[in-house]
Amino acid sequence: MIRTKAYWVLVLILSIISLNVLAQEVKIELGPSEIALNETFTIKVTISDDKIKSYDQFPEILGFQKQGIQQSSSMNIINGQMSSTNSIIQYYKPSRKGEFQLDRFTLKINGNDYSSPGKTITVVDARASQRQSNVLDPFDELFGRGSREEPEFIEIDDEAFFAASVDKSEVFVGEGVNVSLAFYMSEENQAPFQFYEPGRQLDNILKKLKPSNAWEENFNITSIQPERVSINGKNWIKYKVYEASFFPFSDGEITIPSISWEMIKYRVAKNPTFFGANRLEDYKTFYSAAKSIKVKPLPPHPLKNEISVGEFQLRENFKEKNAETGEGITYNFGISGVGNVNSISKPRTRQIQKLNTYDPNVRQQVNRGMSRVTGIKEFSYYLTINEPGEVKLSDHFEWIYFNPRLAKYDTLRPQAVLNITGESKVNQAISNQRLGGIYDLIEVESNKLSNQRYKSYFSIFINILLAASVILIAVLIVKKSNG
Repeated sequence: MIRTKAYWVLVLILSIISLNVLAQEVKIELGPSEIALNETFTIKVTISDDKIKSYDQFPEILGFQKQGIQQSSSMNIINGQMSSTNSIIQYYKPSRKGEFQLDRFTLKINGNDYSSPGKTITVVDARASQRQSNVLDPFDELFGRGSREEPEFIEIDDEAFFAASVDKSEVFVGEGVNVSLAFYMSEENQAPFQFYEPGRQLDNILKKLKPSNAWEENFNITSIQPERVSINGKNWIKYKVYEASFFPFSDGEITIPSISWEMIKYRVAKNPTFFGANRLEDYKTFYSAAKSIKVKPLPPHPLKNEISVGEFQLRENFKEKNAETGEGITYNFGISGVGNVNSISKPRTRQIQKLNTYDPNVRQQVNRGMSRVTGIKEFSYYLTINEPGEVKLSDHFEWIYFNPRLAKYDTLRPQAVLNITGESKVNQAISNQRLGGIYDLIEVESNKLSNQRYKSYFSIFINILLAASVILIAVLIVKKSNG
């Protein structure tokens, strides 16, 4: 009995699925095989009793240019049964006369693949304008008006532009300059826009935008958000699509080329209808103006090729600390501020006999926001002191950098002071060190005296060699004087 019920439930589910698939009939209709140079070819996708929720890009046709997409819907009620159709039409404009081939293609509609065999399209000379297709308004049939002319779409003037912005016109080598790309639209703009494949466009932009002589800190914009800004007293909506800070490696110039940005701009129906297509998808390309940033060399300094550039401060983990001789102490030398945190090198150290330091552990955090790069790089040192007394860490650590705002070099030195008590551990520290060389051989070599006979042979050989050298020099001098 349970198996029988399960069987009928399965049959019912399969029947519902089958009805749903049958109800969602999808057709791909191709335009005529012959069109004039002043006409358009179309690919039309129609789906019955369902909405078109998603679809692939329509195929490219050699010799044709895409002109936009039109969407339409209709509803019929016959004998109390309601049916509906939704369609999208891709328009293609021929660029020249000739015979062109539309190859077999597949479109993914609402997640399912549908194929078309393609066709051969012949483009002939331009001819008198005629209607190519009718867009039906259901109310035309209801009120007995029959077919009507194709709707006329018009382009609305827009108040929008695309621009590259930089926060500085000149910088020093190593100093950051913020660069952003954004689409601006006036609050009073009436033209309908939509972003067109921003990820793909950005991939192409980055290939020619990023300079080869600079480090890039990309702000990684993941979603395009509107931002209200005022320019010359007028309100605009800003959509930032890219932002980064560039840190130049060498003097000269950083050039931001003119960047193209494509948007979907809809043309709207001149006489809109309730059920008809009231807008037509089209495209418009905007271009930003090129920018250049002058990069100045740093002033003369012995370390100018090694130091960081920015506005930095020193962060320490203590100001004063009491400790015993030989006791291990952890000291954090943290450098925070505005600049290229990745380029910060460890502080310079000066050796003090009673202070021992080891290579530091390094931790860094980089923040990108508010049109600048900030962060902290922390060097954690392990210290031991072998002599009692006061130890000022400023005598041991220092970090030199260039401040571009003040246009001068500066040095960060610790304020921390160690108060060390206890007995001197200098001798103990020396004994704990591996002396190496001859000291390593003391325990393994024999303590017996070596044979003195070999020592006398060696002395005789050396004396003979010296005597021969003196005789040779004397002979050379005599020959020279006789000559």
